[in-house]
Amino acid sequence: MKKTDSIPFLTDDGTEVEFGILEQTTINGRNYLLVSEEETAGEEDTIVYIMRETSDSDSDLASYEIVEDEDELESVSKVFEQLMEDLDIEVE
Repeated sequence: MKKTDSIPFLTDDGTEVEFGILEQTTINGRNYLLVSEEETAGEEDTIVYIMRETSDSDSDLASYEIVEDEDELESVSKVFEQLMEDLDIEVE
């Protein structure tokens, strides 16, 4: 898996985690990112997260949150699997 960019993510406790962007797509007008933590990149069982853009059109900066809804996560993960043929995503 090749990453081209990264995105900082601020956790609930204020810790900043750097995610590498593996892929991005737009579904029904919503932007999604498939990301992994920098230190796990390239490992065979890399944990990946799907993030949904939450920023409004008035903002210059994009904001993202991790998708937690199981139905949304399942459907978006199938799209990312099709985009990245060498990726097998298991939703947990």
